[in-house]
Amino acid sequence: MGNKLVIILVIIFGVLAIAQLVRVSELTAKATKRKEEEIPENENKFNANMMLIFMVALYASFIWLMLKYGYVDLGPAASAHGQEIDWLFNLNWVIIIAVFFLTNTLLFVFAWKYSRKPGVKAYYYAHNNKLEMVWTVIPAAVLSVIIIFGLQTWNSATEKAGAEYEDIEIFAYQFAWTARYSGMNNDLGKFDYKLTTAENPYGIMTKENIERSLSLMKVGEPGQSGVEMIEEKLNDRSVILSAKERKDLETELGRKERMSRLLEAMSITYADSLDELANDDVIVEDSLVLLKGQKYNFSFRSKDVIHSAFFPHFRAQMNTVPGLTTYFKFQPIYSTDDMKRKLNNPEFEYALLCNKICGGSHYRMKMSIKVLEPEEYLDWQKTKSTYDGTPWIKGNEEDLLEYYQSIASRVEEN
Repeated sequence: MGNKLVIILVIIFGVLAIAQLVRVSELTAKATKRKEEEIPENENKFNANMMLIFMVALYASFIWLMLKYGYVDLGPAASAHGQEIDWLFNLNWVIIIAVFFLTNTLLFVFAWKYSRKPGVKAYYYAHNNKLEMVWTVIPAAVLSVIIIFGLQTWNSATEKAGAEYEDIEIFAYQFAWTARYSGMNNDLGKFDYKLTTAENPYGIMTKENIERSLSLMKVGEPGQSGVEMIEEKLNDRSVILSAKERKDLETELGRKERMSRLLEAMSITYADSLDELANDDVIVEDSLVLLKGQKYNFSFRSKDVIHSAFFPHFRAQMNTVPGLTTYFKFQPIYSTDDMKRKLNNPEFEYALLCNKICGGSHYRMKMSIKVLEPEEYLDWQKTKSTYDGTPWIKGNEEDLLEYYQSIASRVEEN
């Protein structure tokens, strides 16, 4: 509290001192009968020289700040497309810094060189088509190059994924992440928000989940009324309801009747064979585990508000929007142990963060990411079960390990 008070007093007295100096300058000008627009030659030269001094101080402080704070040490890009993004980012910095030094040098040097001199009249230079063309065409060309490279990088990360990509869904909600792997068939099960229940928080579509959701809408459960319970309450003459209570019940009844009709239609048109897609999926809530060198196609959806899936070490980010599925793909090229060695940090860990302020606990919306070598990844897979409770790994483990090793070896060769 004492330090804050001292700072406030220093600011107040500083403002008062500046005000008094300005007042002294005004009184001096009046005493010498000097007009306000008449600037003494010595003051004019002083201000011109100060332009050069200020330019040097500006550049020195800029360079110092860049060296001390300008580099965020995330380490090398840990994904294939992340290396392209780093190159594009560095290109932007080179252009920005070059333009910064060029324009500011012209600004300050011209202010110093062409300061007012006694007996020299300013030259009125109204227009020059060549100059107009230069400072229009060159920036436009530079921006075009940046935009073209940026679009190429963006398209390569978001275009339709091929069969060699493994599908993973990232599900966002306040305030956590869940990963859903596509299992051995590499085909994610369908989902629908209307199937979201306490037992099925991710809205995964199976015949059983559809029937359960339909039952909840019609019959209800303890603490949650269904259509039948609401109708019974509205028709019970022994219960006296206020006009507001009756209106609220009728509104809820209409909503649940509409939802019931939609679920009934879903149940009728649903193909039971689709259960195989969902039953083969693997849901992981504690951490996102990836295989080094594997190409991944991520799909994102949100349960509640807009979040932003931010993978800082992989140079990837995508908004997760309620009611909309977004996508991008990337290939991790360094395992977690590789990055520990590169950064000389035995505590290093990849992370998935939320880069949108999504609520009061936004700051703790984080998911650990582990990129493993083939042997470790297969061992981890063997500990996981699919949605229907069967083991994830089905088939010859030796053949699967050999396939994983071939994926990782291609990354090391590159």
